[in-house]
This record gives sequence, structure tokens and C-alpha cells, in this order.
Amino acid sequence: MTHPIIKILLIDDHALFRSGLKFLLETEKDFEIVGEAQDGLQGVKLAGALHPDIILLDLDMPVMAGKETLQQLLNTDPTLKILILTVSEDDEDLLECMKIGAKGYLLKNIDTDFLLNSIRKTLEGNNILSPEMTTKLIGQFKSSKQHNDEPYNLYETLTPREKEILAWLTKGVSNKEIARFFNLSESTIKLHVQNILRKLNIHSRVQAAVFALEHGFNKI
Repeated sequence: MTHPIIKILLIDDHALFRSGLKFLLETEKDFEIVGEAQDGLQGVKLAGALHPDIILLDLDMPVMAGKETLQQLLNTDPTLKILILTVSEDDEDLLECMKIGAKGYLLKNIDTDFLLNSIRKTLEGNNILSPEMTTKLIGQFKSSKQHNDEPYNLYETLTPREKEILAWLTKGVSNKEIARFFNLSESTIKLHVQNILRKLNIHSRVQAAVFALEHGFNKI
């Protein structure tokens, strides 16, 4: 059985790291490195020309930093699937990247299998975090003291089923997995997700998951 080739763009200023990562990923039959960029500006140009399936993006880079690069990439094409691959364990970096619209946040010390599986799961529509960063994200939301009525008013516009599905989005699962749990069609779940995003006035599943975690709407 042949698998579709996953086209990957690497954006990282460390040439040695890129070289090792490229060698690692291309040992997998379904991965192809279609381009490499040493800074964010070059990465944005290559993404527009190469149309990769997945982008692996570092944060600390010259010319254009990772978060600005992430924003520009998604401004150009909101459908891009971008995984942050960084050494930064900073809570603010994590939260900002997820709010901008990254599909995941991985630390460079993750093991090989986790990275390979993360790339494939991201292509399937899942949201991916390194285990340490999942703990940080939830911990930060629990400790937040910011309260205002708007998030709760928006939440109350959701139907009971939409509230359930929003909670499932915080688990990083795909529409197929949610559909299986509710014994509904995948297209029905997709429609529910679209309604959730519209009612909450946000633009991605990741942002919906962050919203739910931040305000405690993640109870299943």
C-alpha cells in the first residue's frame, strides 16, 4: 500500500539542525523535504512558491522572527498547517503561537517517533503539543485571573451539542474521532465545528481549543 507523499518545508536558521532533520525525515517513504529556509522572510517566499503540506518553523531566527513569520504565513494562506519546532519552553511563546494559529508546538528535544507521528497527525487535522507544553498550557489557563462577560456570553450562543464538541477540540482529536464517539457522520461534525468557529468569531480549531481551555469550557 502506497501512502501519499507529505511535502514539508523547513524554516530554521541553524544549517546543521536543518541538515540532520532533513536526513531524518527523508528516511520515511511518505515524507519529502521540498524546501529549506534560513530565515522567516525566505520561508514566507518559499511557502508561497512550493505549497507545502506541513511547515516546521523555528521561533528564534534572524531577519524575521518565528512568530512574525507564523502570522505572515497564515495571513497569506490561512489553511497552512504549521508546526512550531523550537527550544523555547516559554509559556507566552506557546500561548501566542497557538492563538495566532499554529497547529502544534513541539520542543526540539522530543523523540523521533513523536515528531514523525506529530507530522502525520497534523496533516489529518489534529493539534499537537509536546507533553511538557500541554501541561504548561493548561496550567497557565487555570492560573489566569482574567474574567469578563464576553467569552461566557459567546459560549452561551452554542447549542449543547456544540459545547460538547468544543470540549472535544481541546483534546486535539480529528473530526473522524469525534464523529465516532457521537455516532454521527464526519460531515455533521465538520458542520458543527464551522458553526462553533462562526459563533465564537474565531478562525481555527486551535484557536477554539485555546478559547475553551482558557475559560474552562473543556469539560467532557
